[in-house]
Amino acid sequence: MRNRRCAVDKRLRQLIRGDKRVIAQTITTVENATDPKVLEQIFPHTGKAYHIGITGPPGAGKSTLVNVLCQHLLTDGKKIGIIAVDPTSPFSGGALLGDRVRMTDLSLHKDVYIRSMGSRGSLGGLAQKTKDVALVLDAAGMDYVFIETIGVGQVELDIAQVCDTTVVVLVPESGDSIQAMKAGLLEIADILVVNKGDREGSDRFMLELKFAFELREQVTGWDFPILKTIATKPEGIPELGAAIAAHRSYLEGCGMLEKARKIKLKRRIHELIENRISSHLREHMIGEHELDTMLDKMYRRKLNPFRVAARIADRIIRPQ
Repeated sequence: MRNRRCAVDKRLRQLIRGDKRVIAQTITTVENATDPKVLEQIFPHTGKAYHIGITGPPGAGKSTLVNVLCQHLLTDGKKIGIIAVDPTSPFSGGALLGDRVRMTDLSLHKDVYIRSMGSRGSLGGLAQKTKDVALVLDAAGMDYVFIETIGVGQVELDIAQVCDTTVVVLVPESGDSIQAMKAGLLEIADILVVNKGDREGSDRFMLELKFAFELREQVTGWDFPILKTIATKPEGIPELGAAIAAHRSYLEGCGMLEKARKIKLKRRIHELIENRISSHLREHMIGEHELDTMLDKMYRRKLNPFRVAARIADRIIRPQ
């Protein structure tokens, strides 16, 4: 027992020092485990990393932008963790995980750790385990943790529930500002980036976005930057890095960073409670044979699903 505890303590020390092999092993354990024991051990060592979300529609150049932005930040001697969430195939359950291919030069850097993850059917643009992986990278001493979403447009809004600063990346071909508002992207953006800014219509698109943001600025007090970048050249990257730093200073200066993180912690607790209850219900609420019998009766309209759900819930809430 003592030897096992020493081994755990050793791995924890290696993780905190940023050992890439141990980071990879810990993330794999967290992704596959249902027991939160590992997360309980590392949680006291988290809270130092600054989380940056990069989101936007497919084809906006998010991965290229992350690549060059991280290279810019590395000149300040920072350590960076990147979580790239790719879509999971509905047929095989696998994921292409192509972001690591597009960030080959970064993946070899000693101060960068990249983890690709499949979305595993999550409709919010983030895999369910993304928050846990972000905790591991935080404990591993990363100064910044970037989370890049799968880019599915209107359903990736939950990134704002995880990150301190959310950067929404659009391109002139994304359409007019009304389409961006329909997708809900303007509501979650702290910084807006028009990438591929050398394309036709970029200036007009930026002007439309500026008008759309004026009302939000009056409500929040944050002067939302709308920046033009050309990630492939790269151009506009120092300005984007400065905007992220300015947003962090703004949040810290007005006390919003601590307040927002406490809200996210509370939301996370609710989520963990709901997951625990759901898991318990699936395991204990009803036997598979009994449920199959009920399904057959419901299919023949001898029972209705509303009555069945109420009966099961009553069994849990008011056990005999």
